[in-house]
Amino acid sequence: QVQLVESGGGLVQAGGSLRLSCGVSGRTFSSYVMAWFRQAPGKEREFVAAIIWGASDTYYADSMKGLFTISRDNAKNTVYLQMNNLKPEDTDLYRCAAKTNVYGSLAAELMYTYWGQGTQVTVSS
Repeated sequence: QVQLVESGGGLVQAGGSLRLSCGVSGRTFSSYVMAWFRQAPGKEREFVAAIIWGASDTYYADSMKGLFTISRDNAKNTVYLQMNNLKPEDTDLYRCAAKTNVYGSLAAELMYTYWGQGTQVTVSS
C-alpha cells in the first residue's frame, strides 16, 4: 500500500512560483512512476508531469515543458513539482499519483493506482 500526501499549494500572484511536494509512504520500487495531475471544477483531469522513481527520466505535458519541473528525493521519499511563471489559468487542484510499473501511457489517469487528496493552487491576476 502506498500513501501520498501533497503540500505546498496556496495563493500566488501571476508570474510567481510555487513548489509542490508529495510525500510518499509505504513501499516504493524503482519501477514506480510518480506523476502530477491537475483538475479544475467542471474540467477533465489534466496530466502535468511524471517521473520514474528509480531513474531520472521525466515526462511533461507539452504545455508544461520549460515552466514546470518534476523531481524526486529518494532519501525523503518525496516528489516535487516546481512551477514557475504561473498564470491564472494554472489555478487548479494539483494531485500526486503513483503507478506500479512503467507500462502504458504515463499521461493516462486510469493507469494510476494511488492518489493523494490534492493541494490547491490559486494564481491571481
